[in-house]
Amino acid sequence: MNRKPHLSAVLRCTVLVLSLGAFITACGEKEGPHPLAGKPFDAAGQVVFNTPRNGAKADPDKPFEVTAKVEEARITDVTVVDHAGHHLAGELAADGSRWRSTAALSAGARYTARVTTESKEGTVGARRVTFATSPAKRLLKMAFLPEEGTFGVGQPLVVELSHPVPDRAGRAVVERALKVQSTPSVEGAWHWLNDDALHYRPKEYWPAGAKVKIVNNLKGVKISNQLYGGTSKGASITIGDRMEAITDASSHWMTVFRNGEELTSIPITTGKPGFATRNGIKVVLGKEYFVRMRGSSVGIGGSEAYNLPVYYATRVTWSGEYVHAAPWSIDSHGYANVSHGCTGMSTSNAAWFYETFKEGDIVQVVNSIGDDMDPFGNGYGDWNLDWDEWREGSALVSGVRDGSSPSDAARLRPRL
Repeated sequence: MNRKPHLSAVLRCTVLVLSLGAFITACGEKEGPHPLAGKPFDAAGQVVFNTPRNGAKADPDKPFEVTAKVEEARITDVTVVDHAGHHLAGELAADGSRWRSTAALSAGARYTARVTTESKEGTVGARRVTFATSPAKRLLKMAFLPEEGTFGVGQPLVVELSHPVPDRAGRAVVERALKVQSTPSVEGAWHWLNDDALHYRPKEYWPAGAKVKIVNNLKGVKISNQLYGGTSKGASITIGDRMEAITDASSHWMTVFRNGEELTSIPITTGKPGFATRNGIKVVLGKEYFVRMRGSSVGIGGSEAYNLPVYYATRVTWSGEYVHAAPWSIDSHGYANVSHGCTGMSTSNAAWFYETFKEGDIVQVVNSIGDDMDPFGNGYGDWNLDWDEWREGSALVSGVRDGSSPSDAARLRPRL
């Protein structure tokens, strides 16, 4: 058999190969490198920054800007990150002529800005610059209470500020920077008592055994004109058992619960007419084994004056309301209200209460003819506000529907 190819077949294959070669050569022809190929060139000649020269520090009260220098190029992307990894928000003009920060710069911070440009020919350029901002002239420092330890389920988190923050916008900045972490997680909110103090509490009492931590991210953050966040250590606490004492002023008995289960009932006496014990939920503020109680210290004199040595005193208001031993009125315990506002009981019962209850535990007075406990100013009356009232004291969630986040309010929704 003849295995040699016919000449016509060879010619046909040759023509096909030559044609393919010509096609490949035609498609592969380039006049030059592709604009997107290769390393971006240095765009120093295309953009200018508004940062000071010669190592001077930028004013954090002014925005950071990048501007295209020539008409032949436009800015396509800008990324600005501080030394802590936080991105600075900004806005790029539609024509790529300028990028401007929309969020405030942090004081005393170092930033790195990366800019990408594109020429009319599509060539990509890049420029990187670092700059620092000057330190703040006024720093907002914070004191956190409680600092550490084990507390009751009613313990609020307290923040005291070194400078007043009267405007809502500044308060919102503070709230965003104060992160409350709870394990297990809870729903909670901040409430401003005044311009320089705020409290945090959950919707319900803290869960028994919870681990609670405040993380302060306010350092260097602009709060208001020339006021920036300073360095302040946060706080970490543990929540103990749920201890509640329900004081019934009409029956003259106190019932104590631990984690919802009744432990005991104690005969008591509360404030007599004219000195009636305040109704409402109070939180244990502290304990004193011995305290000298004088009527003159709270403006009580004349026939009602007293000067008594008191033991096992558990404080529930700053004005001097305690749960304490009152052996001088033992015959009235369980029968009549004869005190000047405190809750009195036998020495043995007071000692047990003193040893059992801790700061943050709940003492609730019901059925008294007295006034209601103030939410603020005379102890921790935070729980006497319902949840909707509490949320109204927040710069972030006031006016926001319960169960939604502040960002939800900014989203477009169909009208129902």
